[in-house]
Amino acid sequence: MVVADVSVRVAWPADAPGIAAVQLRAWQQRYDGEAAAGPDADALAAAWRQSLSRPPEARHRALVALAGAEVVGFALTGPNADPDADPAVDGELAEFTVDPGATRGGHGSRLLQAGVDTLAADGFTRAVCWTDAADDVLRAFLTSAGWAADGASRELAGESGTHVKQVRLHTALG
Repeated sequence: MVVADVSVRVAWPADAPGIAAVQLRAWQQRYDGEAAAGPDADALAAAWRQSLSRPPEARHRALVALAGAEVVGFALTGPNADPDADPAVDGELAEFTVDPGATRGGHGSRLLQAGVDTLAADGFTRAVCWTDAADDVLRAFLTSAGWAADGASRELAGESGTHVKQVRLHTALG
């Protein structure tokens, strides 16, 4: 029997290039190949390296999904900063990205479970995740795992003038 070498763990600064590569591929897919307008891989990796070396506080965590030694996804967890949140009990899955070439391999399920477990271990009893309103696949994935829309939405403006509408999903932890 062959067992796949897959796992999820806390991200290290050395994972920065892999996280940046996954982020750029996902961004390119999400925005129809407009990667040329986004940050370059080296600058993004440097930003990730710095962020992973100095998180804002102990409850801000980055997790990576791995296939062997290759980063195939990442998630960020921490306190929820929404105006209607109680940061003592409300956590956030602030980012949840699986490499477009590695979907349907169980990485997302492992990464989501690790994110939920991390939030619960950090003392949060509820969690939210903001998703692109147009990302039906991610919303369906999260809802199949027990998350539900709570009616909140927001619109973010990017540096390139793009606007992204997001909807908020929530779940109870524990």
